[in-house]
Amino acid sequence: MIKVSSESIIKEAVEPYFDQWNELSSQIHKAHELRNGTEAKSLMGQGIQLFENCILHCSDSASQSIVESEEYEVLPLNGMERLQFIKTRPGQYACFRQLDELFKELKKRLARLRIKK
Repeated sequence: MIKVSSESIIKEAVEPYFDQWNELSSQIHKAHELRNGTEAKSLMGQGIQLFENCILHCSDSASQSIVESEEYEVLPLNGMERLQFIKTRPGQYACFRQLDELFKELKKRLARLRIKK
């Protein structure tokens, strides 16, 4: 298991990821409302990358990308499987909702880990 890095999960270090997601998620939601699948898919690619960057930032790992065969302490329940599902169908609204839920769960998990560490 790849453990969390205590220094990198302080609120000030992770909050920019969630701020960026809030901005991006409103754009993705708007693209879905307008039935613009191409734009939604493109924006979801950015969202997926942002989520992965946050996971890597918070983890005690030198890897530059998510290793799907590894377990990350910081990932929410079934996080890797859910992320793989999102990556296979990034243009679908259900995947947007799933990524949004992953961000919410990650934020809660980071708060718990900060208290624990």
